[in-house]
Amino acid sequence: MLKPRIGIRAIIDGRRGGIRESLESVCADMAQKAKRIIEENCFYLDGTAVECVIGETTIGGFSEASQVEEQFSKENVTATLSVTSCWCYGTETMDTNPMTIKAVWGLNNPNRPGAVYLAAVMAAHAQKGYPAFSIYGEDVQNPDDSEVPEDVKTKIVQFAQAAIAVGQMKNRSYVNIGAVSMGIMGSYCDHHFFQEYLGIRPEFVDMSEINRRVQLEIYDHDEYDKALDWVKNNCKEGFDKNQQLKTREELDKDWEYTVKMTLIIRDIIQGNPKLKKIGREEEARGHHGLFGGFQGQRQWTDFLPNGDFSEAILNSSFDWNGKRQPLIIATENDGLNATAMYFGQAVTGQPAVFADVRTYWSPKSIERFTGWVPEGKAKDGFIHLINSGSAALDGIGVAQNEQNEHCIKPWWKTTEAEQKKMLEMTEFCPADRDYFRGGGFSSRFITNYEMPLTLIRVNIVDGVGPTLQVAEGYSCVVPENVADTIWKLTDYTWPTTFFVPNLKDKNGFRDVHSFMSQWGANHGAFVYGHIGKDLITLSSMLRIPVALHNVDDQLIFRPHSFGGFGTENLESADYRATKYYGPLFK
Repeated sequence: MLKPRIGIRAIIDGRRGGIRESLESVCADMAQKAKRIIEENCFYLDGTAVECVIGETTIGGFSEASQVEEQFSKENVTATLSVTSCWCYGTETMDTNPMTIKAVWGLNNPNRPGAVYLAAVMAAHAQKGYPAFSIYGEDVQNPDDSEVPEDVKTKIVQFAQAAIAVGQMKNRSYVNIGAVSMGIMGSYCDHHFFQEYLGIRPEFVDMSEINRRVQLEIYDHDEYDKALDWVKNNCKEGFDKNQQLKTREELDKDWEYTVKMTLIIRDIIQGNPKLKKIGREEEARGHHGLFGGFQGQRQWTDFLPNGDFSEAILNSSFDWNGKRQPLIIATENDGLNATAMYFGQAVTGQPAVFADVRTYWSPKSIERFTGWVPEGKAKDGFIHLINSGSAALDGIGVAQNEQNEHCIKPWWKTTEAEQKKMLEMTEFCPADRDYFRGGGFSSRFITNYEMPLTLIRVNIVDGVGPTLQVAEGYSCVVPENVADTIWKLTDYTWPTTFFVPNLKDKNGFRDVHSFMSQWGANHGAFVYGHIGKDLITLSSMLRIPVALHNVDDQLIFRPHSFGGFGTENLESADYRATKYYGPLFK
Protein backbone atom coordinates (compact mmCIF):
# COMPACT_ATOMS: atom_id res chain seq x y z
CA MET A 1 0.00 0.00 0.00
CA LEU A 2 1.55 3.30 -1.10
CA LYS A 3 2.04 5.98 1.51
CA PRO A 4 0.71 9.46 0.72
CA ARG A 5 3.29 11.41 -1.25
CA ILE A 6 4.13 14.94 -2.25
CA GLY A 7 4.13 15.48 -6.02
CA ILE A 8 6.56 18.09 -7.28
CA ARG A 9 5.64 19.85 -10.51
CA ALA A 10 8.38 21.79 -12.32
CA ILE A 11 6.65 24.63 -14.21
CA ILE A 12 8.37 26.23 -17.18
CA ASP A 13 7.91 28.89 -19.87
CA GLY A 14 6.64 26.74 -22.72
CA ARG A 15 8.00 28.85 -25.57
CA ARG A 16 10.40 26.75 -27.64
CA GLY A 17 13.27 28.02 -29.69
CA GLY A 18 15.63 28.98 -26.88
CA ILE A 19 13.54 30.15 -23.92
CA ARG A 20 12.27 26.80 -22.65
CA GLU A 21 15.54 25.07 -23.44
CA SER A 22 17.50 27.61 -21.37
CA LEU A 23 15.26 27.03 -18.34
CA GLU A 24 14.94 23.23 -18.26
CA SER A 25 17.92 22.63 -15.99
CA VAL A 26 17.02 25.51 -13.66
CA CYS A 27 13.43 24.32 -13.10
CA ALA A 28 14.51 20.69 -12.77
CA ASP A 29 17.10 21.74 -10.18
CA MET A 30 14.44 23.59 -8.16
CA ALA A 31 12.31 20.44 -8.16
CA GLN A 32 15.22 18.32 -6.93
CA LYS A 33 16.03 20.81 -4.19
CA ALA A 34 12.42 20.88 -3.03
CA LYS A 35 12.37 17.09 -2.98
CA ARG A 36 15.54 16.99 -0.90
CA ILE A 37 14.24 19.57 1.58
CA ILE A 38 11.03 17.61 2.13
CA GLU A 39 12.65 14.20 2.38
CA GLU A 40 15.29 15.44 4.84
CA ASN A 41 12.87 17.26 7.13
CA CYS A 42 9.41 15.70 6.90
CA PHE A 43 8.27 12.36 8.26
CA TYR A 44 5.42 9.90 8.38
CA LEU A 45 3.83 8.71 11.63
CA ASP A 46 6.13 5.66 11.51
CA GLY A 47 9.18 7.92 11.57
CA THR A 48 10.33 7.26 8.01
CA ALA A 49 11.06 10.09 5.59
CA VAL A 50 8.24 11.50 3.48
CA GLU A 51 8.38 10.35 -0.13
CA CYS A 52 8.24 12.76 -3.06
CA VAL A 53 7.49 12.15 -6.72
CA ILE A 54 8.82 14.54 -9.33
CA GLY A 55 6.76 14.96 -12.48
CA GLU A 56 8.16 13.02 -15.42
CA THR A 57 8.24 16.19 -17.52
CA THR A 58 8.47 19.89 -16.92
CA ILE A 59 5.11 21.56 -17.46
CA GLY A 60 4.78 24.28 -20.06
CA GLY A 61 1.10 23.79 -20.90
CA PHE A 62 -2.01 21.76 -20.22
CA SER A 63 -0.90 18.70 -22.20
CA GLU A 64 2.08 18.23 -19.91
CA ALA A 65 0.05 19.16 -16.83
CA SER A 66 -2.37 16.38 -17.75
CA GLN A 67 0.50 13.95 -18.29
CA VAL A 68 1.91 14.64 -14.83
CA GLU A 69 -1.55 14.45 -13.27
CA GLU A 70 -1.99 10.96 -14.74
CA GLN A 71 1.42 9.98 -13.35
CA PHE A 72 0.56 11.30 -9.89
CA SER A 73 -2.81 9.52 -9.87
CA LYS A 74 -0.90 6.22 -9.74
CA GLU A 75 1.48 7.37 -7.01
CA ASN A 76 -0.95 8.29 -4.20
CA VAL A 77 0.00 11.96 -4.37
CA THR A 78 -1.90 13.82 -1.67
CA ALA A 79 -0.42 17.28 -2.30
CA THR A 80 1.48 19.05 -5.05
CA LEU A 81 4.23 21.63 -4.86
CA SER A 82 4.68 23.50 -8.14
CA VAL A 83 8.06 25.21 -8.54
CA THR A 84 9.34 27.70 -11.08
CA SER A 85 12.02 30.30 -11.65
CA CYS A 86 10.30 32.06 -14.53
CA TRP A 87 7.15 33.36 -16.14
CA CYS A 88 4.79 30.56 -17.22
CA TYR A 89 1.20 30.32 -18.40
CA GLY A 90 -0.93 30.26 -15.25
CA THR A 91 -4.19 28.48 -16.01
CA GLU A 92 -2.51 26.19 -18.53
CA THR A 93 0.02 24.81 -16.06
CA MET A 94 -1.73 24.86 -12.67
CA ASP A 95 -2.87 21.79 -10.74
CA THR A 96 -6.66 21.60 -11.05
CA ASN A 97 -7.23 18.28 -9.28
CA PRO A 98 -9.81 19.22 -6.62
CA MET A 99 -8.53 16.55 -4.22
CA THR A 100 -4.88 17.59 -4.00
CA ILE A 101 -3.58 20.17 -1.54
CA LYS A 102 -1.63 22.78 -3.48
CA ALA A 103 1.36 25.07 -3.06
CA VAL A 104 3.46 27.07 -5.51
CA TRP A 105 7.03 28.25 -4.99
CA GLY A 106 8.02 31.13 -7.24
CA LEU A 107 11.69 32.13 -7.21
CA ASN A 108 12.36 35.72 -6.15
CA ASN A 109 14.77 36.52 -8.96
CA PRO A 110 14.63 39.54 -11.30
CA ASN A 111 15.67 37.50 -14.36
CA ARG A 112 12.36 36.12 -15.78
CA PRO A 113 10.96 36.24 -12.20
CA GLY A 114 8.98 33.31 -10.92
CA ALA A 115 7.16 35.80 -8.70
CA VAL A 116 5.16 37.07 -11.67
CA TYR A 117 3.95 33.56 -12.41
CA LEU A 118 3.30 33.01 -8.71
CA ALA A 119 1.06 36.09 -8.52
CA ALA A 120 -0.77 35.16 -11.72
CA VAL A 121 -1.36 31.55 -10.75
CA MET A 122 -2.48 32.52 -7.22
CA ALA A 123 -5.10 34.73 -8.86
CA ALA A 124 -6.12 31.78 -11.04
CA HIS A 125 -6.44 29.48 -8.02
CA ALA A 126 -8.54 32.05 -6.18
CA GLN A 127 -10.88 32.69 -9.10
CA LYS A 128 -11.31 28.98 -9.88
CA GLY A 129 -11.91 28.04 -6.21
CA TYR A 130 -8.75 26.03 -5.52
CA PRO A 131 -7.08 27.13 -2.25
CA ALA A 132 -3.30 27.15 -2.72
CA PHE A 133 -0.32 28.16 -0.58
CA SER A 134 2.04 30.81 -1.91
CA ILE A 135 5.78 30.40 -1.22
CA TYR A 136 7.93 33.41 -2.05
CA GLY A 137 11.29 34.30 -0.49
CA GLU A 138 11.61 37.65 1.25
CA ASP A 139 14.92 38.62 -0.36
CA VAL A 140 15.80 38.92 -4.04
CA GLN A 141 18.29 36.26 -5.08
CA ASN A 142 21.17 36.79 -7.45
CA PRO A 143 20.69 35.12 -10.86
CA ASP A 144 23.55 32.69 -10.09
CA ASP A 145 22.43 31.97 -6.50
CA SER A 146 21.39 28.32 -6.28
CA GLU A 147 20.73 28.20 -2.52
CA VAL A 148 17.20 27.88 -1.17
CA PRO A 149 16.56 30.68 1.36
CA GLU A 150 15.73 29.63 4.92
CA ASP A 151 12.31 31.28 4.88
CA VAL A 152 11.43 29.31 1.74
CA LYS A 153 12.67 26.06 3.30
CA THR A 154 10.54 26.72 6.38
CA LYS A 155 7.37 27.17 4.34
CA ILE A 156 8.05 24.16 2.13
CA VAL A 157 8.48 21.96 5.21
CA GLN A 158 5.47 23.49 6.97
CA PHE A 159 3.30 22.86 3.92
CA ALA A 160 4.56 19.34 3.27
CA GLN A 161 4.32 18.09 6.87
CA ALA A 162 0.76 19.35 7.23
CA ALA A 163 -0.25 17.93 3.86
CA ILE A 164 1.14 14.52 4.78
CA ALA A 165 -0.83 14.69 8.03
CA VAL A 166 -3.96 15.07 5.89
CA GLY A 167 -2.94 12.26 3.56
CA GLN A 168 -2.33 9.78 6.37
CA MET A 169 -5.94 10.14 7.56
CA LYS A 170 -7.60 9.30 4.26
CA ASN A 171 -9.42 5.96 4.23
CA ARG A 172 -8.46 5.10 7.80
CA SER A 173 -10.85 4.75 10.72
CA TYR A 174 -11.56 6.11 14.16
CA VAL A 175 -12.59 3.11 16.25
CA ASN A 176 -15.18 3.81 18.93
CA ILE A 177 -14.85 1.12 21.59
CA GLY A 178 -18.07 1.80 23.41
CA ALA A 179 -20.18 4.91 22.99
CA VAL A 180 -20.83 8.14 24.91
CA SER A 181 -19.16 8.36 28.31
CA MET A 182 -21.00 10.16 31.10
CA GLY A 183 -22.74 12.54 28.72
CA ILE A 184 -19.47 14.01 27.42
CA MET A 185 -20.31 15.48 24.03
CA GLY A 186 -16.79 14.94 22.68
CA SER A 187 -17.44 11.21 22.85
CA TYR A 188 -20.53 11.53 20.68
CA CYS A 189 -19.16 10.38 17.31
CA ASP A 190 -20.18 12.85 14.62
CA HIS A 191 -19.69 10.78 11.47
CA HIS A 192 -20.13 13.85 9.24
CA PHE A 193 -17.10 15.46 10.88
CA PHE A 194 -14.88 12.41 10.56
CA GLN A 195 -15.92 11.52 7.02
CA GLU A 196 -16.21 14.98 5.48
CA TYR A 197 -13.46 16.92 7.23
CA LEU A 198 -10.86 14.22 7.88
CA GLY A 199 -11.56 11.52 5.30
CA ILE A 200 -11.89 9.01 8.16
CA ARG A 201 -14.51 6.28 8.55
CA PRO A 202 -15.98 5.93 12.06
CA GLU A 203 -16.10 2.30 13.22
CA PHE A 204 -18.05 1.07 16.24
CA VAL A 205 -17.19 -1.85 18.53
CA ASP A 206 -19.12 -2.69 21.69
CA MET A 207 -17.00 -2.82 24.85
CA SER A 208 -18.20 -6.39 25.40
CA GLU A 209 -15.85 -7.40 22.56
CA ILE A 210 -12.92 -6.90 24.92
CA ASN A 211 -14.43 -9.21 27.51
CA ARG A 212 -15.33 -11.76 24.83
CA ARG A 213 -11.73 -11.90 23.65
CA VAL A 214 -10.47 -12.21 27.22
CA GLN A 215 -12.81 -15.09 27.98
CA LEU A 216 -12.17 -16.88 24.68
CA GLU A 217 -8.42 -16.12 24.87
CA ILE A 218 -8.32 -14.32 21.53
CA TYR A 219 -4.92 -12.66 21.87
CA ASP A 220 -1.29 -13.56 21.25
CA HIS A 221 -0.41 -15.74 24.26
CA ASP A 222 3.34 -15.42 23.79
CA GLU A 223 3.13 -11.65 23.71
CA TYR A 224 0.84 -11.68 26.73
CA ASP A 225 3.42 -13.63 28.73
CA LYS A 226 6.14 -11.19 27.61
CA ALA A 227 4.00 -8.15 28.43
CA LEU A 228 2.95 -9.40 31.85
CA ASP A 229 6.56 -10.20 32.75
CA TRP A 230 7.61 -6.71 31.61
CA VAL A 231 4.88 -5.13 33.73
CA LYS A 232 5.92 -7.08 36.82
CA ASN A 233 9.55 -6.05 36.39
CA ASN A 234 9.15 -2.44 35.24
CA CYS A 235 5.83 -0.94 36.32
CA LYS A 236 5.90 0.14 39.95
CA GLU A 237 2.65 -0.36 41.77
CA GLY A 238 1.80 2.80 43.68
CA PHE A 239 -0.08 3.43 46.91
CA ASP A 240 -3.70 2.36 47.33
CA LYS A 241 -5.91 5.24 48.47
CA ASN A 242 -9.04 3.12 48.89
CA GLN A 243 -10.44 2.47 52.34
CA GLN A 244 -11.13 -1.17 51.55
CA LEU A 245 -7.92 -2.57 50.11
CA LYS A 246 -7.82 -5.36 47.57
CA THR A 247 -5.85 -8.48 48.38
CA ARG A 248 -2.60 -9.26 46.57
CA GLU A 249 -4.39 -11.98 44.68
CA GLU A 250 -7.12 -9.58 43.55
CA LEU A 251 -4.56 -7.00 42.42
CA ASP A 252 -2.63 -9.64 40.48
CA LYS A 253 -5.83 -10.68 38.70
CA ASP A 254 -6.49 -7.03 37.84
CA TRP A 255 -2.99 -6.78 36.35
CA GLU A 256 -3.53 -9.92 34.26
CA TYR A 257 -6.84 -8.63 32.95
CA THR A 258 -5.42 -5.17 32.30
CA VAL A 259 -2.50 -6.49 30.24
CA LYS A 260 -4.84 -8.66 28.16
CA MET A 261 -7.10 -5.66 27.70
CA THR A 262 -4.17 -3.59 26.42
CA LEU A 263 -3.29 -6.17 23.78
CA ILE A 264 -6.92 -6.57 22.76
CA ILE A 265 -7.62 -2.83 22.35
CA ARG A 266 -4.59 -2.56 20.09
CA ASP A 267 -5.64 -5.62 18.08
CA ILE A 268 -9.22 -4.35 17.66
CA ILE A 269 -7.97 -1.09 16.19
CA GLN A 270 -4.92 -2.18 14.20
CA GLY A 271 -5.37 -5.91 13.73
CA ASN A 272 -2.77 -8.55 14.51
CA PRO A 273 -1.69 -11.16 11.92
CA LYS A 274 -0.58 -13.52 14.71
CA LEU A 275 -4.22 -14.17 15.57
CA LYS A 276 -4.50 -16.15 12.34
CA LYS A 277 -2.34 -18.81 13.94
CA ILE A 278 -5.03 -19.50 16.54
CA GLY A 279 -7.75 -19.63 13.90
CA ARG A 280 -9.02 -16.09 14.36
CA GLU A 281 -8.69 -14.62 10.89
CA GLU A 282 -11.57 -12.19 11.29
CA GLU A 283 -10.15 -10.69 14.49
CA ALA A 284 -6.68 -10.62 12.93
CA ARG A 285 -7.77 -8.02 10.39
CA GLY A 286 -8.76 -5.32 12.88
CA HIS A 287 -10.52 -2.13 11.76
CA HIS A 288 -7.74 -0.38 9.83
CA GLY A 289 -7.75 2.17 12.62
CA LEU A 290 -5.57 5.24 12.77
CA PHE A 291 -6.72 6.00 16.30
CA GLY A 292 -9.53 5.14 18.67
CA GLY A 293 -11.22 5.75 21.98
CA PHE A 294 -12.44 3.69 24.93
CA GLN A 295 -15.65 4.69 26.70
CA GLY A 296 -14.96 2.98 30.03
CA GLN A 297 -17.13 4.95 32.38
CA ARG A 298 -19.42 3.88 33.64
CA GLN A 299 -20.91 0.74 32.13
CA TRP A 300 -17.46 -0.89 32.04
CA THR A 301 -15.61 0.57 34.99
CA ASP A 302 -18.40 -0.10 37.46
CA PHE A 303 -17.52 -3.79 37.39
CA LEU A 304 -14.29 -4.36 35.42
CA PRO A 305 -10.75 -2.88 35.58
CA ASN A 306 -10.54 0.57 34.03
CA GLY A 307 -8.65 1.43 30.84
CA ASP A 308 -6.13 3.82 32.39
CA PHE A 309 -3.06 1.60 32.11
CA SER A 310 -3.98 0.46 28.60
CA GLU A 311 -4.52 4.02 27.42
CA ALA A 312 -1.36 5.38 29.04
CA ILE A 313 0.91 2.66 27.63
CA LEU A 314 -0.62 2.60 24.15
CA ASN A 315 -0.29 6.41 23.92
CA SER A 316 3.35 6.30 25.02
CA SER A 317 6.39 5.92 22.79
CA PHE A 318 7.27 2.41 24.02
CA ASP A 319 6.04 -0.78 25.63
CA TRP A 320 7.35 -4.31 26.29
CA ASN A 321 8.50 -4.51 22.66
CA GLY A 322 10.62 -1.35 22.96
CA LYS A 323 9.98 1.94 21.21
CA ARG A 324 7.14 2.00 18.72
CA GLN A 325 4.67 4.40 17.18
CA PRO A 326 2.15 5.57 19.79
CA LEU A 327 -1.39 4.34 19.23
CA ILE A 328 -3.73 7.20 20.08
CA ILE A 329 -6.47 6.07 22.47
CA ALA A 330 -8.80 8.72 23.88
CA THR A 331 -10.09 8.41 27.41
CA GLU A 332 -13.88 8.39 27.64
CA ASN A 333 -13.96 7.87 23.87
CA ASP A 334 -13.50 11.61 23.28
CA GLY A 335 -12.97 11.40 19.54
CA LEU A 336 -12.56 15.16 19.21
CA ASN A 337 -9.66 15.09 21.64
CA ALA A 338 -8.25 12.05 19.83
CA THR A 339 -8.31 14.22 16.70
CA ALA A 340 -6.39 16.95 18.55
CA MET A 341 -3.89 14.32 19.69
CA TYR A 342 -3.49 13.14 16.10
CA PHE A 343 -2.88 16.67 14.85
CA GLY A 344 -0.15 17.14 17.45
CA GLN A 345 1.48 13.79 16.77
CA ALA A 346 1.28 14.15 12.98
CA VAL A 347 3.21 17.43 12.86
CA THR A 348 5.78 16.59 15.58
CA GLY A 349 6.18 12.80 15.68
CA GLN A 350 5.70 12.99 19.44
CA PRO A 351 3.24 11.17 21.67
CA ALA A 352 0.43 13.59 22.51
CA VAL A 353 -0.63 13.85 26.15
CA PHE A 354 -4.36 13.67 26.95
CA ALA A 355 -5.61 15.68 29.94
CA ASP A 356 -8.58 17.23 31.64
CA VAL A 357 -8.29 21.02 31.52
CA ARG A 358 -9.27 20.80 35.12
CA THR A 359 -8.79 23.88 37.28
CA TYR A 360 -7.56 27.47 36.97
CA TRP A 361 -5.50 28.37 40.01
CA SER A 362 -5.25 32.14 40.49
CA PRO A 363 -2.23 33.57 42.33
CA LYS A 364 -4.52 34.41 45.28
CA SER A 365 -5.93 30.88 45.38
CA ILE A 366 -2.48 29.32 45.23
CA GLU A 367 -1.28 31.47 48.14
CA ARG A 368 -4.47 30.86 50.14
CA PHE A 369 -4.32 27.08 49.83
CA THR A 370 -0.55 26.58 49.99
CA GLY A 371 1.03 29.67 51.54
CA TRP A 372 3.30 30.07 48.52
CA VAL A 373 3.39 33.30 46.51
CA PRO A 374 3.63 32.22 42.84
CA GLU A 375 6.70 33.31 40.91
CA GLY A 376 8.39 32.65 37.60
CA LYS A 377 6.13 31.09 35.00
CA ALA A 378 3.47 30.57 37.69
CA LYS A 379 3.28 34.24 38.74
CA ASP A 380 -0.05 34.84 36.93
CA GLY A 381 -1.52 31.53 38.02
CA PHE A 382 -1.73 28.27 36.12
CA ILE A 383 -4.06 25.57 34.85
CA HIS A 384 -3.98 22.12 36.38
CA LEU A 385 -3.99 19.50 33.61
CA ILE A 386 -4.90 16.15 35.15
CA ASN A 387 -6.80 13.03 34.09
CA SER A 388 -6.84 9.46 35.32
CA GLY A 389 -6.46 7.88 31.91
CA SER A 390 -4.46 8.15 28.77
CA ALA A 391 -1.58 10.51 29.62
CA ALA A 392 1.46 9.26 27.72
CA LEU A 393 4.39 8.66 30.06
CA ASP A 394 6.51 10.86 27.77
CA GLY A 395 4.63 13.81 29.28
CA ILE A 396 6.92 13.59 32.32
CA GLY A 397 9.55 15.35 30.20
CA VAL A 398 12.57 13.27 31.20
CA ALA A 399 13.88 13.02 27.64
CA GLN A 400 16.56 15.53 26.63
CA ASN A 401 17.36 16.99 23.23
CA GLU A 402 20.74 17.92 21.72
CA GLN A 403 20.80 21.13 23.79
CA ASN A 404 20.21 19.07 26.98
CA GLU A 405 16.76 20.64 27.34
CA HIS A 406 14.02 18.48 28.79
CA CYS A 407 11.46 17.68 26.13
CA ILE A 408 9.11 15.16 24.58
CA LYS A 409 10.92 13.57 21.68
CA PRO A 410 9.60 12.18 18.41
CA TRP A 411 8.89 8.60 19.39
CA TRP A 412 11.63 7.07 17.24
CA LYS A 413 14.28 9.16 19.02
CA THR A 414 13.55 7.97 22.56
CA THR A 415 16.33 5.92 24.11
CA GLU A 416 16.14 2.86 26.35
CA ALA A 417 17.60 4.94 29.17
CA GLU A 418 14.82 7.51 28.77
CA GLN A 419 12.17 4.80 28.69
CA LYS A 420 13.59 3.33 31.88
CA LYS A 421 13.56 6.71 33.59
CA MET A 422 9.95 7.34 32.58
CA LEU A 423 8.96 4.08 34.21
CA GLU A 424 11.02 4.88 37.32
CA MET A 425 9.20 8.22 37.67
CA THR A 426 5.73 6.70 37.19
CA GLU A 427 3.63 4.79 39.68
CA PHE A 428 0.60 2.74 38.74
CA CYS A 429 -1.74 3.18 41.66
CA PRO A 430 -4.73 0.94 42.29
CA ALA A 431 -7.64 2.91 40.84
CA ASP A 432 -9.80 5.12 43.01
CA ARG A 433 -12.85 2.90 43.44
CA ASP A 434 -15.10 5.88 44.14
CA TYR A 435 -14.66 6.51 40.41
CA PHE A 436 -13.77 3.02 39.18
CA ARG A 437 -15.65 0.39 41.16
CA GLY A 438 -14.15 -2.43 39.09
CA GLY A 439 -10.59 -1.45 39.97
CA GLY A 440 -7.66 -1.20 37.61
CA PHE A 441 -4.58 1.01 37.77
CA SER A 442 -4.01 4.71 37.12
CA SER A 443 -0.67 6.13 36.04
CA ARG A 444 0.73 8.74 38.43
CA PHE A 445 3.49 11.19 37.55
CA ILE A 446 4.22 14.92 37.48
CA THR A 447 5.69 17.03 34.71
CA ASN A 448 8.51 18.49 36.79
CA TYR A 449 10.40 20.33 34.07
CA GLU A 450 9.74 23.69 32.47
CA MET A 451 9.06 23.01 28.80
CA PRO A 452 7.44 24.86 25.90
CA LEU A 453 4.10 23.18 25.20
CA THR A 454 1.16 23.62 22.84
CA LEU A 455 -2.29 22.73 24.14
CA ILE A 456 -4.79 21.67 21.45
CA ARG A 457 -8.52 21.03 21.22
CA VAL A 458 -11.01 20.33 18.42
CA ASN A 459 -14.63 21.31 19.12
CA ILE A 460 -17.87 21.18 17.15
CA VAL A 461 -20.19 24.18 17.33
CA ASP A 462 -23.70 23.96 15.92
CA GLY A 463 -24.07 26.44 13.08
CA VAL A 464 -20.32 26.57 12.53
CA GLY A 465 -19.00 23.01 12.47
CA PRO A 466 -15.59 21.95 13.76
CA THR A 467 -13.22 24.54 15.19
CA LEU A 468 -9.65 24.34 16.46
CA GLN A 469 -8.22 25.88 19.62
CA VAL A 470 -4.46 26.28 20.07
CA ALA A 471 -2.57 27.68 23.05
CA GLU A 472 1.20 27.95 23.15
CA GLY A 473 2.65 28.13 26.63
CA TYR A 474 4.84 26.35 29.17
CA SER A 475 4.70 23.72 31.83
CA CYS A 476 5.69 25.30 35.11
CA VAL A 477 7.51 23.86 38.10
CA VAL A 478 6.29 24.66 41.59
CA PRO A 479 7.65 23.64 45.00
CA GLU A 480 6.93 20.03 45.88
CA ASN A 481 4.73 20.86 48.87
CA VAL A 482 2.67 23.25 46.71
CA ALA A 483 2.25 20.64 43.97
CA ASP A 484 1.25 18.00 46.53
CA THR A 485 -1.34 20.23 48.18
CA ILE A 486 -3.03 21.08 44.89
CA TRP A 487 -2.67 17.55 43.54
CA LYS A 488 -4.37 16.01 46.60
CA LEU A 489 -7.35 18.33 46.21
CA THR A 490 -8.20 16.55 42.95
CA ASP A 491 -6.80 13.02 42.89
CA TYR A 492 -3.30 12.16 44.04
CA THR A 493 -3.22 9.00 41.93
CA TRP A 494 -3.49 10.79 38.57
CA PRO A 495 -0.79 12.36 36.35
CA THR A 496 -0.30 16.10 36.75
CA THR A 497 0.99 18.98 34.61
CA PHE A 498 0.76 22.66 35.50
CA PHE A 499 0.31 24.72 32.32
CA VAL A 500 0.54 28.44 31.63
CA PRO A 501 -0.47 29.89 28.23
CA ASN A 502 1.61 32.65 26.71
CA LEU A 503 -0.31 35.84 27.46
CA LYS A 504 -0.77 38.69 25.00
CA ASP A 505 -3.10 41.61 24.36
CA LYS A 506 -5.72 39.50 22.66
CA ASN A 507 -9.12 38.14 23.65
CA GLY A 508 -8.70 34.84 25.45
CA PHE A 509 -5.06 35.46 26.35
CA ARG A 510 -5.01 38.67 28.40
CA ASP A 511 -4.77 36.56 31.55
CA VAL A 512 -4.85 32.88 32.46
CA HIS A 513 -8.43 33.04 33.73
CA SER A 514 -9.75 34.49 30.45
CA PHE A 515 -8.01 31.67 28.59
CA MET A 516 -9.60 29.06 30.83
CA SER A 517 -12.98 30.74 30.31
CA GLN A 518 -12.64 30.50 26.52
CA TRP A 519 -11.48 26.85 26.37
CA GLY A 520 -14.09 24.85 24.51
CA ALA A 521 -14.32 21.57 26.41
CA ASN A 522 -13.23 19.63 29.49
CA HIS A 523 -10.38 17.90 27.63
CA GLY A 524 -7.28 18.95 25.75
CA ALA A 525 -4.03 17.44 24.48
CA PHE A 526 -0.51 18.82 24.55
CA VAL A 527 2.75 18.23 22.74
CA TYR A 528 6.22 19.67 23.19
CA GLY A 529 7.22 22.90 21.48
CA HIS A 530 5.38 25.90 20.12
CA ILE A 531 3.73 24.45 17.03
CA GLY A 532 0.65 26.64 16.74
CA LYS A 533 1.63 27.88 13.28
CA ASP A 534 1.88 24.29 12.01
CA LEU A 535 -1.52 23.40 13.43
CA ILE A 536 -3.11 26.48 11.84
CA THR A 537 -1.64 25.46 8.47
CA LEU A 538 -3.03 21.93 8.89
CA SER A 539 -6.41 23.26 10.00
CA SER A 540 -6.65 25.52 6.94
CA MET A 541 -6.04 22.53 4.66
CA LEU A 542 -8.96 20.73 6.32
CA ARG A 543 -11.15 23.89 6.14
CA ILE A 544 -11.48 23.99 9.93
CA PRO A 545 -11.47 27.55 11.33
CA VAL A 546 -9.31 28.45 14.32
CA ALA A 547 -11.42 29.81 17.14
CA LEU A 548 -8.69 30.60 19.67
CA HIS A 549 -4.93 30.95 19.31
CA ASN A 550 -2.00 33.02 20.54
CA VAL A 551 0.26 32.66 17.49
CA ASP A 552 1.79 35.84 16.06
CA ASP A 553 0.01 36.85 12.86
CA GLN A 554 3.22 37.00 10.82
CA LEU A 555 3.77 33.27 11.44
CA ILE A 556 0.39 32.20 10.10
CA PHE A 557 0.64 30.33 6.79
CA ARG A 558 -2.68 29.57 5.09
CA PRO A 559 -3.84 29.37 1.47
CA HIS A 560 -3.23 32.62 -0.38
CA SER A 561 -6.91 32.98 -1.33
CA PHE A 562 -7.92 33.25 2.35
CA GLY A 563 -6.63 36.82 2.08
CA GLY A 564 -9.44 37.50 -0.34
CA PHE A 565 -11.88 37.01 2.54
CA GLY A 566 -10.24 39.80 4.55
CA THR A 567 -6.84 40.78 5.90
CA GLU A 568 -7.63 43.03 8.87
CA ASN A 569 -9.03 40.28 11.10
CA LEU A 570 -7.47 36.94 10.19
CA GLU A 571 -9.78 34.95 12.47
CA SER A 572 -12.91 36.33 10.80
CA ALA A 573 -11.40 35.73 7.36
CA ASP A 574 -10.59 32.18 8.41
CA TYR A 575 -14.25 31.55 9.27
CA ARG A 576 -15.52 33.00 5.99
CA ALA A 577 -13.00 31.13 3.85
CA THR A 578 -13.49 27.73 5.48
CA LYS A 579 -17.27 28.09 5.30
CA TYR A 580 -17.12 28.94 1.61
CA TYR A 581 -14.72 26.16 0.59
CA GLY A 582 -16.42 23.59 2.80
CA PRO A 583 -15.14 20.22 4.07
CA LEU A 584 -12.21 18.80 2.12
CA PHE A 585 -13.73 15.34 1.62
CA LYS A 586 -17.40 16.14 1.09
